[in-house]
Amino acid sequence: MIKNITKFAAAAAVALAAASPAFAQLAEGAKAPTFSTQAALAGKEFGFSLAAALAKGPVVLYFYPKAFTSGCTLEANAFAEAMPQFKAAGASVIGMSNDDIETLKRFSREECRDAFPVGVASPKVIAAYDVAMGSSGLASRTSYVIGQDGKIITVYSSGDYRGHVTKTLDAVKKLRK
Repeated sequence: MIKNITKFAAAAAVALAAASPAFAQLAEGAKAPTFSTQAALAGKEFGFSLAAALAKGPVVLYFYPKAFTSGCTLEANAFAEAMPQFKAAGASVIGMSNDDIETLKRFSREECRDAFPVGVASPKVIAAYDVAMGSSGLASRTSYVIGQDGKIITVYSSGDYRGHVTKTLDAVKKLRK
């Protein structure tokens, strides 16, 4: 019974996130807060550092509410399908949620299709990027494109997963011109 209530509460929070766009986020041109966290790629855990990723090129940092929910799964699938285009533009992608690392290991295999990593968004990281969804502990669906200089190039925040890949890919391609 408690497990069902917990699942219902999580589903309700994700539905609320999809229904109402998030308005809080960092501004374009702002310095992106650096962080290190646990992440998973192809089911394997590793240490992710934003600074190290930026040394290799621009980074698409996208926050999502909860792994294995419908919108988050579809968003991960869409990013996975677009990874060849992100790589061709010289960018890396990492998805971030407050899920535990074991859940993210599974999500990285099943829904991210081994194409890009997903990381643990601690309350500190969620606060630093101003993506908290109320007091739920979940992150709003917000995507950042961060240039190699550490500055935020593009911010896109919408509960609807569908625009995130297009908006961030367009921004990354503009960096190449």
